Amino acid sequence: MHILRYYISLTTLLMSWLAGPVRPIMSAVEIAPEVVESQRNKIAVIARASAASVSLLDGTGQGGGSGVVISPDGFALSNFHVTSPAGNFIKCTMPDGHLYDAVVVGLDPTGDVALIKLVNRANFIPATLGNSDLVRVGDWCFVVGNPFLLSTDFQPSVSSGIVSGIHRYQYPAGTLLEYADCIQTDAAINPGNSGGPLFGSEGQLIGINGRGSFEKRGRVNVGVGYAISINQIKNFLGYLKSGRIVDHATLGTNVSTDEDGRVIVTDILESSDAYRRGLRYGDEIVRFADRRIQSANALKNVLGTLPKGWRVPISYRREGVRYDRIVRLSGVHTREDLLQKADRGIAPPSSGPPHPQPEGPSRTAKSPEKPSIPQKLRQLFEPRRGYANYYFNQQHRSRVWDSLQHHMGTAPDASNWNARGELSDGGTFELSLQPQLVSAQLENKSLQIDVSLDLSSQLIPENSGGLLAALHAWHRLLTSGPTKYGEVYYLGTAPIPGQAGLYDVLVATHNVVETWFYFDPQQGQLVLAEMFGERDRDPCEIYFDDYQSVQDVQLPHQLKVRYGDETFQLINIHRWTLVMESDDAT
Repeated sequence: MHILRYYISLTTLLMSWLAGPVRPIMSAVEIAPEVVESQRNKIAVIARASAASVSLLDGTGQGGGSGVVISPDGFALSNFHVTSPAGNFIKCTMPDGHLYDAVVVGLDPTGDVALIKLVNRANFIPATLGNSDLVRVGDWCFVVGNPFLLSTDFQPSVSSGIVSGIHRYQYPAGTLLEYADCIQTDAAINPGNSGGPLFGSEGQLIGINGRGSFEKRGRVNVGVGYAISINQIKNFLGYLKSGRIVDHATLGTNVSTDEDGRVIVTDILESSDAYRRGLRYGDEIVRFADRRIQSANALKNVLGTLPKGWRVPISYRREGVRYDRIVRLSGVHTREDLLQKADRGIAPPSSGPPHPQPEGPSRTAKSPEKPSIPQKLRQLFEPRRGYANYYFNQQHRSRVWDSLQHHMGTAPDASNWNARGELSDGGTFELSLQPQLVSAQLENKSLQIDVSLDLSSQLIPENSGGLLAALHAWHRLLTSGPTKYGEVYYLGTAPIPGQAGLYDVLVATHNVVETWFYFDPQQGQLVLAEMFGERDRDPCEIYFDDYQSVQDVQLPHQLKVRYGDETFQLINIHRWTLVMESDDAT
């Protein structure tokens, strides 16, 4: 009985204490100064990065998404599936409280990227492009954008999280929107965040948001979102600025991972450049585009980040012997197939897709009429089949040509160019370039082509890929200019094997042959010409070096000629003579 009374008394005392006022354990909590400073810095980083964010509207107020400005003159990135419903002209808002008009510049339907240009301002605050190859799982990151079109006050929403995965591969939605080598994050990405920026901890742009794994919760974030890596976009940025509808790369092979973890070629197109470089069925691919390949998925990831037409290193192994080559990448789509898919655009996905799908706000069945387009904005758009906006292609073609002329000087129109020199083995070299005739003395052989005839049937000398035809294309471009040459367009930027950086490329077609001209973006000079005399064959490559002044014109005095994997000739020119057609020969 005494023990029972003891427990009742103890219980009564405890309940009385619990029912009384709560006494704080501490009167105050001290926060370390470095924690306070870290939080202040985080807020400042978010504010600074958010200034570059863009909210996109489709002109009806019923749809839109997000974007981010990447240059002071107003170029901005978004998703293809965000801009395609809006058409060629878009309304944008920014945190500065202003409404901007924008025009579509270039489209990458396969990679789900769009480049647009905002107008009426010349001093935008751009995002700082980061290096997504340095991103690691666990890095803090944040998303800025326009989820559910909430940015009605022009102020974006911010969500934060960590990088929860890297080098993710997401299968295409249909045959477009392939997300390769993308960044996975648990930062909230919801409908309307599409096209907006994913920032790293220092406020650097590391990706463009586009997809989410919504699963059974419909179209609400579940903590698994995907961003296109900024390094992939850097590869395509020159192509996008060209105003074209661009394609991604394929190697022309099928591969699988065998039981030993090796990536083995299981099929290969004989028309592919990879086949010409010696790759065969059963070979093991060990490196591609400077990245180690450890699975079939890894190869898909790297391929998805590269544009059609680029040349990249590949290493493969056969019977224990490693081969290192440079391979040219073909396109995923045919030209017509790509244009048809781009014209159709991307419809919002239905519920319950088999794979994660692009997200974007839903649209009503009937939308109000779009507002009229300002005349100033219309001047920045020129339609042409195969282009998102031909106006920008013309601008870059003129820029590259003007830069070349600044470096080279004005070459005489329709002139005859004569050269004398020697070959690397000591043989003599003579060349005569005339508007309708090209002749050369090479290795004690007299060679000549008539440029009024089919050049693809005059690919001489043998094993050069058509050196004389390539020299004619070079001479014609320099003397005629891009407007008189034939069809000339700006491809974008592309690498040259063994040289750092990316080069401006003009693609010129004349007399059934196509030539790619590579220009140094800083100096303006022509560095390389690749003349494709036959389809699915190696081009004749001429590398131009040792520029010197000749009659007030800068001309190369060293020509390195390559065909396939071999150097055909190294030509040192001692003397150039430029003669007008009306002049007597010197």
